Amino acid sequence: MSDQTSGFRTERDSLGEMQVPADALYGAQTQRAVENFPISGIRFPRRFVHALGTIKKACARANLEMGWLDPQVADAISRAADEVIEGTLDPQFVLDIFQTGSGTSSNMNTN
Repeated sequence: MSDQTSGFRTERDSLGEMQVPADALYGAQTQRAVENFPISGIRFPRRFVHALGTIKKACARANLEMGWLDPQVADAISRAADEVIEGTLDPQFVLDIFQTGSGTSSNMNTN
């Protein structure tokens, strides 16, 4: 659901509802991490985001080759990963670099 007048939309996950910027490609879990971990104001560097895209693309290819992923889904993931690799989606990687130790938030942001 989107409310263009406020510039936010309502997203839902297992923890409830969150207001997410209307133009964001990420969802409730990333927005929750942004709000819960405003530690340094430093985002992940370009080379880290590039690596995330490379890993996601390689995983899509491997899962396709194993027959575990539908070809259309694999293609969509690969195209999105290319945008991450190229830097087109850098503004969508909004997490603080020091947000957690496990990487869950950054993985969800990438997905």
